Amino acid sequence: MRIGEIAALVGVTPRAVRHYHHLGLLPEPVRRANGYREYGIKDAVLLARIRRLTELGLGLDEVRDVLADDAGRELVEVLEELDTDLGRQEALIRERRARLAELLGEARAGRLTAEGPVSAELAELLAGMGEVPASPMAAQDRELLVLLDTVAPAEERQRLIGAMREMTATPAARDRAHEVYARLDALADADPDDPRVAQAGEALAACLPDAVVAGFDGPGLPEGRLTDTFFGDFSPAQTAAVHHALRLVQERQARERAQ
Repeated sequence: MRIGEIAALVGVTPRAVRHYHHLGLLPEPVRRANGYREYGIKDAVLLARIRRLTELGLGLDEVRDVLADDAGRELVEVLEELDTDLGRQEALIRERRARLAELLGEARAGRLTAEGPVSAELAELLAGMGEVPASPMAAQDRELLVLLDTVAPAEERQRLIGAMREMTATPAARDRAHEVYARLDALADADPDDPRVAQAGEALAACLPDAVVAGFDGPGLPEGRLTDTFFGDFSPAQTAAVHHALRLVQERQARERAQ
């Protein structure tokens, strides 16, 4: 058989056959006097096996490992690993489809928020917070919530959303939150030693439930990429105000534990 014939027989392309030769998956056959490759039945069987393995989802490096072990022992191991991986993917797809069904329901009912798609818990929270004030800090706060909704573990996400719900549960609480946003906005061009920094920190600490800073050790947020994201667009004075608020909340917690 010529290369086109064996490719057609097995159901692959001649280009794929040449690629398998290049990678060493399929040995080069003998060549005729005119230079053309001459394939036999053993080549077709091997090529068919390569095709079956790739269709199962194995990468070409894994296929090479399987073919190197004629006894098939490694094939069983690789297929078991593949089955486990496919099971994880299947579970993830089911979870995503369930979430998509929720989002479709929200969208069809006209309840999908501008920040969506987000979790049902966060969508409910954002709807309860009312209209977003004309505040850069308020907008950034909502963007951070959307980010946390995506990247935070489920338990942590629920804790933070619950704390934010507490902060905005009543009109008076929402008014206090809007006042804090205004104080932090006013620090955009201020120096960190501006007296308004301490005032903004005190106002923020008065709004922050203990759950917001639960698990934090030390004077502020722990180091990490999420912290960098959180403070990335803050001015030095705004950052100082938030750290001051966290310190005040932690001191409040320490006093309550001591009582």
